[in-house]
Amino acid sequence: MTLKLTDIVLTYPDGDRTLTALDHVSLAVGPGEFAAVVGPSGSGKSSLLAAAATLITPASGTVSIAGQDLSQASQAKRTKVRRDHIGIVFQQANLLPSLTALDQLLVMAHLAGGSPRAASMRARELLLAMDLADKGHKRPHQLSGGERQRVNIARALMNSPEVLLVDEPTSALDHHRGEQIVSLLAELTKRNNLATVMVTHDLATLAMVDTIKTMTDGRLTEGAAVPVA
Repeated sequence: MTLKLTDIVLTYPDGDRTLTALDHVSLAVGPGEFAAVVGPSGSGKSSLLAAAATLITPASGTVSIAGQDLSQASQAKRTKVRRDHIGIVFQQANLLPSLTALDQLLVMAHLAGGSPRAASMRARELLLAMDLADKGHKRPHQLSGGERQRVNIARALMNSPEVLLVDEPTSALDHHRGEQIVSLLAELTKRNNLATVMVTHDLATLAMVDTIKTMTDGRLTEGAAVPVA
């Protein structure tokens, strides 16, 4: 499995007590698999993504990315794994306002220390795949919400990750654009053999994923909590 979380427990201090955000959670997603995690706000979905992205350290359990057990890894090692193996699509695009769409992608390659020429080719290929080939010179305020989200996705793919973690990609989009974004994610997952995990409240898009799991009070179960049309 490209992404494997095993028996993850994550706790936070909450006054004079301890809050359990993830309660013995296990999740395995293989290459080419598109998994969705649904559940109410505060159920632990964002904590799950943060643990999978190695942004937080669980109290117990193991996190394996591309065959590497990161349970006892140093912060430097985790940072390297995130840079080289994980793409993160944030809920808000968080694009740098002064940079063009093309430059948003090139920054990622620069941080990874890649060849500028190869990075330029990769960035232009990704913009073409996102139907943004003619938008590379535009800055975020010149792009629509859907276009900004596609730049966000392209940026996450810039360093050719094996794992793609997606946080509420449709929350700022209308129904039609939201469906387009999830359809694009499904296509990219298969085309690039990604292990993709998407946290979402948008039940209408679940027909496009391979696996559905529900988070409730920090526990992960199979299937959707409500029927999916």
